This record gives sequence, C-alpha cells and structure tokens, in this order.
Amino acid sequence: MLVVEVGAATGNLVAFDLRTGQTRWQSENKSPAGHNGGPVPITVEGVPCVAVHTFEGLHVARLDRGHEGKTVATYPWKTEFANNIATLTVAGDSVLLTSHYNQERTARLRISLAGAKIVWEAKVASKICSPVVMGEHVYFAWEQVLWRGGRTGDAGSCIGTSDGRLIAWCGQGKLLLVESAPRSPASLRVLAERELLSETDAWPQVVLSGGNLLCKDRAGNLVCLKLGTPAPCEYVPPARRD
Repeated sequence: MLVVEVGAATGNLVAFDLRTGQTRWQSENKSPAGHNGGPVPITVEGVPCVAVHTFEGLHVARLDRGHEGKTVATYPWKTEFANNIATLTVAGDSVLLTSHYNQERTARLRISLAGAKIVWEAKVASKICSPVVMGEHVYFAWEQVLWRGGRTGDAGSCIGTSDGRLIAWCGQGKLLLVESAPRSPASLRVLAERELLSETDAWPQVVLSGGNLLCKDRAGNLVCLKLGTPAPCEYVPPARRD
C-alpha cells in the first residue's frame, strides 16, 4: 500500500492500494496536513506503524491488519504558518522532531504503544533538513551544537555515508563532503566541495540511491552524479631480464 498524508477531514493519513489506487483505510487522526515533511515507517514494540508531523504535531498510527490507522501516539508541536518542514527521523524506538520559527528546537521522543514520552530537547533547530543520526551524534545542515562552520544557509540537507562521513547539499547549489564528529570533534572539516548549480536555493533534500547522488534546486534543476569506488590496483611484476 501507499500511505500519504492528505490532511483530509476524513483522515490525516490515507492508504491506497498500490495496484488499483483504491482507498484501503484512513487514519482516525484527522489533523490538517503539515508542511512538506512526509510519513516515515517505525516499528513500535514489534508493531508496524507510520509517523508523520501533522499541522498539530506528531502523529503515529498503526499499520497492522485489523488496526490500520489507529492512533498510537500524538505530541503537540505547532509552528507558525505550519512550518514544520523537516521530515521526522526515526532512530530505533524514537523519533526526532525539529522546526524553527516559534518553536526553534529539536526533541527526541520515545514511542510505545502507550504513547510518546520526551527523552530530551535542545534549543537548536533545522528548517528543512531532516536530522541525520549517525553513531552517537545527530547532524543537520544549518546549525550545530558540537561545532559549527561553513556557510550552508537555511537551504540545506545532509545524509550519512557508510564510511562515517556526511554529504551536504546547501546554499545555491554547493555539494560538500564533511568529516563526522568522531573524526573531527572540535571543528567542521570539509573534505571536498563542488559547485553544481547556482540559480536558486537548494531546498530539496539530497538523495543517495543505487550509487547515484541526486541534487535538485528550488527551480527544478536536477543533477545526478554517479558514485563508485576506484578500480583496485593490480600488481604487475616487473619483466624478467634473463
């Protein structure tokens, strides 16, 4: 099925049959939709669920058969002009919420079938970049707690790599490869940078899929970079002279 946040009076979330497009269920939560953050899957005490940042705040609904759309947890989190833009980040049994404007904070909430409980919150926020959890740290492309540096601007997003680095897409089309906090705990360390676009802000999130890095700007310009590992060096023994 395809689960979409529509924010309708009949349900905030609607599930459609992936083959026919027919409506399969609608959530009992009827909050208006949030800004542009999408729903994300989360497993709560072994139960498949989906979480989304609605206009009213956090909404977690069940996906298991017979309980589809039933509310598991809510948490109030309204922002001015519905500017809860960043998609939620799921880390184990928790979700990370962040927004600027009248909230200007980031919070971790632990989710159970009994509801949501706040674990911690910090007075630092991201506008559009979903928080990235890598190891024991949380990253986003705008403001930093352990270190700050560079000029990403509020138009920025980042993703973690399998070797413990960060790829940031920011400003008006700048691509950065950044060292993570364990390798550079005291300051921002930019390993490489490249200007790809320069017309409008890099609002859309950077995407890494199947070895392709997709970078898009506000005007709709799209650049695809093919990533890969260098070919292995083959040892060729010197020619014999006898």
